[in-house]
Amino acid sequence: MKTLRYLILERLYEWSKLPYRWLFKNEEPWDISVKELLTYPIESLGYHLGCFLLQHHFTPEPQLEDHDIYHVLTGSGISVPDEIAMQFYLFGNGKRSLYLFIVLTIGTLLFPDHIKQFWSAYKKGRKAHAFYHLNFLKLLHQPLIKLQYTFKITTL
Repeated sequence: MKTLRYLILERLYEWSKLPYRWLFKNEEPWDISVKELLTYPIESLGYHLGCFLLQHHFTPEPQLEDHDIYHVLTGSGISVPDEIAMQFYLFGNGKRSLYLFIVLTIGTLLFPDHIKQFWSAYKKGRKAHAFYHLNFLKLLHQPLIKLQYTFKITTL
């Protein structure tokens, strides 16, 4: 059974997606399906993204495709604490946005029992070369392991 803190954050996330896209995202949607991603070579970022989406019964969210790429690159899960930890990883990696600060603040307040996980993710993000700003659409054909090695991305 999910506790109130999980439900609060899940609901806030659902409510925030549309305004976030409208206010902060100006990139074009990738217009790519899970089926198309699975046609990439098995070792590629694109294929691994397709597997991640398929495994969790997700479809690519227009203009939010990078978010799922971050999951694939960092090996982070999809639970609420894992999502928050991934944002700490990105913060450590240099990413700065109002949305990220809101997630870090609310996540820390609602999940103080996961602070060690968040701190560990932050430190891993600091050790990695900055990757949060890359054009991942152009990197879908690259081997996942090569990208992780090149940018010193360790999994969560």
